Amino acid sequence: MKDSTAVKGFFRLNIIDHSNGKAEVVGDSGWKENQITNVGYETYIVGQVGSIAGSLRPSHLALGLGSTPASNGTGLESELVDAAGCRIAVTPSAVSSKTLQFVGTLASNVITATRAIANIGIFATSSITAGSIMAGNTYAASTLQTNQSVNLSYQIRFA
Repeated sequence: MKDSTAVKGFFRLNIIDHSNGKAEVVGDSGWKENQITNVGYETYIVGQVGSIAGSLRPSHLALGLGSTPASNGTGLESELVDAAGCRIAVTPSAVSSKTLQFVGTLASNVITATRAIANIGIFATSSITAGSIMAGNTYAASTLQTNQSVNLSYQIRFA
């Protein structure tokens, strides 16, 4: 019997505008596949399954304006650093027998000035100066205003 399981990461983000007194979706990336880094496979996936010392568990998403992380990448290029940092705590859940999902929201009061955003990454820490990126990718550049929030979803799919 041959088992050919593959692991892939996907993300989706929605920009929500609050300027007219109600939440209105003004941007949707759709589901996009991303680049899982070498550290992502070794330390986050293999390490967690094997309960290996030093393994990491995804807990925060970050946004930035840069490129796709390289397979040997450790950070997110041009990561947002407004307010007390912009890493977004995420809540994990199993949405199917082969899909782990993380969701979180970047609140509108965190962004202190209009920002361009075009990449996303998932990390094991809230600190923008620590931690290695598990996975990330780019999407069509968007403008994020101070009266807008971002709803983020990230999935790890086993197929």
